[in-house]
Amino acid sequence: MTAALTASVPALAQAYQCALPPRIAPPAPVRPDGPPRRTAVGGYTLAASWSPDYCKMSGDSASMQCSGRSGRFGFILHGLWPEARSGPPPQWCGDGKPPAPDLLRRHLCMTPSAGLLAHEWAKHGSCMTARPQTYYKVSAILWRSVQWPDADRLSRRPGLTAGDLRRDFVDANPSWRIEQVGVDASRTGWLRAIRLCYDRRFMPRRCPAAQFGPADTQPLRIWRGL
Repeated sequence: MTAALTASVPALAQAYQCALPPRIAPPAPVRPDGPPRRTAVGGYTLAASWSPDYCKMSGDSASMQCSGRSGRFGFILHGLWPEARSGPPPQWCGDGKPPAPDLLRRHLCMTPSAGLLAHEWAKHGSCMTARPQTYYKVSAILWRSVQWPDADRLSRRPGLTAGDLRRDFVDANPSWRIEQVGVDASRTGWLRAIRLCYDRRFMPRRCPAAQFGPADTQPLRIWRGL
């Protein structure tokens, strides 16, 4: 890993505020949704979900992410995913033991769901490193290394396109280029996530077509949540 990933950096989601709970219950064991796959890592994807869309579609009104009691969230870190050099990505490389509750709690302002944090470690992080502490640390440093777009403001722009969102990101992050910023949208054009593409050294790289998502000219809608 590069020197840029060795410092300890606190991480928050894009939120007006975030209040950590004093304690959390141990997460339930994570059930694999596919077979173990240990393949060589060729790059990484940092997936940032647009929280208002998730809360609208899931109806999950009682959770930390959606209730508003602990903060109102915009982009949140869904996860850091290793990508294969070719073919399907590596997954489920560990023993499935969930991380300690206190470790998960410390990262809830970045990913406001202990269950999601545990799932991302089990499915993706275990194929990158032997320790969940390292996985969350690297994820947090990458997360804080970029400025996230004000999607709430963009949602009010007439004729908004996927390219407008990418250009807004690149304007705020000059070291990135349009072709390195993926957009995940629903079939009806609602923003779900931004996916940033990295090489093996955690430097920005061109996104594969499947990760890049809709063309820059594609209309985009953003559910307003902040």
